Amino acid sequence: MMTEGGQAEPSPAGSAAPGRVLLVTGMSGAGRSTALKTLEDMGYEAFDNLPLSLVPALIESIAADASAIAVGADLRTRGFAIESMLEPLDAVVGRTGRELKVLFIDCDDEPLQRRYTESRRPHPLAGDRPVTDGIRLERRVVSALRDRADLVIDTSDLSAAELKRLLTGQFSLAAGGLRIFVTSFAYRHGIPRDADLIFDVRFLDNPHYVPELRQLTGRDPAVAAHIEQDPDLAPFLVGFWRLLEPLLPRYEQEGKTYLTIAIGCTGGRHRSVYVTERLAAQLGAAGLRVELAHRDLIQSALVAPGALTTAS
Repeated sequence: MMTEGGQAEPSPAGSAAPGRVLLVTGMSGAGRSTALKTLEDMGYEAFDNLPLSLVPALIESIAADASAIAVGADLRTRGFAIESMLEPLDAVVGRTGRELKVLFIDCDDEPLQRRYTESRRPHPLAGDRPVTDGIRLERRVVSALRDRADLVIDTSDLSAAELKRLLTGQFSLAAGGLRIFVTSFAYRHGIPRDADLIFDVRFLDNPHYVPELRQLTGRDPAVAAHIEQDPDLAPFLVGFWRLLEPLLPRYEQEGKTYLTIAIGCTGGRHRSVYVTERLAAQLGAAGLRVELAHRDLIQSALVAPGALTTAS
């Protein structure tokens, strides 16, 4: 259990990978507390809002018992200073044989402002000024820490479930190799910010222009049959796998534990869904751990029949 300066309950025996200290920081209101709670659920001993002068001693004192530690800090943490924060942490993790990773939780200014407005909470740097002034000032203050981060997660468009998925993929304590997340998306709704590899399949013949297929999806056999008639599909899939297959072991050799592959078409309903399903099946058949999602399929399904005016 995470405490406000207290000791956390021990993690389940054998569940954690040794030598991990994760500093969780970022923009105020971006989701740092949610990230810490998720990491705690994953088996980390999590501490939040401790005076930073106490953190090195804490890590050293529990080094023998806690195999994975997450420490939360932002502008509201006593002693928060980028330069004086990282040097002591680097020193103590070196003495305890651990590895320090920095996770920065970020968010665009507009959703940050909306979150503060909806919660009616003051920004810690705004004082009697508008929230936007505090956000801009904080972004300048923490920019160096963001540059130092090993991973930046942007929560502007993420749900709590999606944040949990990312954290689990990147920082899971369970043993195992590379985990792959494959998602379709609609270019009209923007590119997924967490994607490592992005592929555009808008060159394929579009089922949107076939009236009887328009309201179906890439999961439906009739849509699949239509796309499979495109003469460019087969060579694309062969070339796609030929490009991807040798990269996967190289990512794993470099220590990457989570890879996100995003496949897009205009509306995220037909072509990208079909190709994503095909790729996920091929990855699974190759013995790889794969997760599958269709980011914009629900959004496209909510559009009323006859209301679609642009190609999907």
